[in-house]
Amino acid sequence: MTTRSPPDPDPYALPSARYRRDGYVVLHEFASAEQCNLLADLARRDLEPLVGPAEFEADVGYPGAPRSRNDAGGTTPRRLLHAYSRDAAFRQFATRSDLGAVLRQLLGNEPCLSQCHHNCVMTKHPGYSSATLWHQDVRYWSFDRPDLVSLWLALGTETAANGALMVIPGSHRLDLDRGRLDRDLFLRPDLAENRALIEQAITLELAAGDVLLFSSRLFHAAGRNDTDAVKLSLVFTYHAADNHPIPGTRSAQYPSIML
Repeated sequence: MTTRSPPDPDPYALPSARYRRDGYVVLHEFASAEQCNLLADLARRDLEPLVGPAEFEADVGYPGAPRSRNDAGGTTPRRLLHAYSRDAAFRQFATRSDLGAVLRQLLGNEPCLSQCHHNCVMTKHPGYSSATLWHQDVRYWSFDRPDLVSLWLALGTETAANGALMVIPGSHRLDLDRGRLDRDLFLRPDLAENRALIEQAITLELAAGDVLLFSSRLFHAAGRNDTDAVKLSLVFTYHAADNHPIPGTRSAQYPSIML
């Protein structure tokens, strides 16, 4: 596995072309240092003392997570939920007009922000952060079409050492047999064809202010945070206005926000 994305073979390609090819695109320096500092300060405000709702590492049962909230590190936050509702600064970033212009390219229609999926500050704490195995986000979501785009804003430096995202370029175009996934819809590492696929993965090292936009069908994973500092990332998910959540599912629990 390479540790960072190789140079783009076509640096002049539009974001939509790179996205269609690879399943993701990185917009470098999309947010200013001032904006990142503000958003990170707001996240830290809600982490200490903790302002819910939040998801804890012990809740997910991923590799490296505490077994229960009663174990050491059991109350380590994994995500601050409902970011859009937490502060005007989160709302302003999530609905930026220049972001909307890029999303229109990728989605082919007017973009809507889902309040049901991601919509959070992802945290990775030293010592008790877990690893996330290889998966596609569409395993959680229920829409007319599985064509959603997630936004990942790095609020600080993200590297392999602190659990940066890993992706398998082009995997959003695969149609895998169900047997290649385990009970929880993670890639099964015991299969040779899956190991060969994972060997194509790269780690996306990001600087503060970089934005990663990736397909809900892209296989991705993340390691643990082995540094001594908390990693913070702001994450939202968008869908096209004509791609509706299925009534009665978690995806339809809260109304979407038109950009």
